[in-house]
Amino acid sequence: MSTMTPTLPPPSMPVGRVPYRLSVEKYEEMIRLGLFSKRDRLELIEGQLVTKMTKGTKHSAGLTMCWRAIDRAVPPGWHVRVETPVRIPSRDSDLEPDVSVARGTVGDYLELDPGPGDVALVVEVSDSSIEADRALSPTYHGGGIPVYWIVNVRDRQLEVYSNQGVVILRETDKVDLVINGQAVARIAVADLLPPRP
Repeated sequence: MSTMTPTLPPPSMPVGRVPYRLSVEKYEEMIRLGLFSKRDRLELIEGQLVTKMTKGTKHSAGLTMCWRAIDRAVPPGWHVRVETPVRIPSRDSDLEPDVSVARGTVGDYLELDPGPGDVALVVEVSDSSIEADRALSPTYHGGGIPVYWIVNVRDRQLEVYSNQGVVILRETDKVDLVINGQAVARIAVADLLPPRP
């Protein structure tokens, strides 16, 4: 005779309880007050504190290739930022993308990190985190970031998310670097990827 063990449903929020969402401003204040240590490695995504993923060697190599290729192509008046915050207040998000392209100079952001009006491009390099990085598209795009790239290391391709939808570019293709609605350079997708072994 077999017995069945009932499976319990996942825990749910008690009736009448609403999870507390952090705003970007409250998150930034918590950082200023020193409530997080460097070991906490957190991002704010859609009002929730989320731990950042550990990066592997292919991710690190892709990150280096990516920022170098973009840095060579960025016109004056813009600069490349690596693993630094981009604030998206309308989405209660303060993320640290692998690469971003922001208006002005580093010195322009000593008091406040760049937001949607300052950022032309956000890039995530993805090896094992492809689904999580794809899930960030509504946060970036819905928050006013005009172009979001996922450098897909595993499939050796580039996924471009913009107002025109999603475009998948192969390793042999080139991508337009678009700033303020204008293509300012063409970058080989292969230059964004880690070298083949």
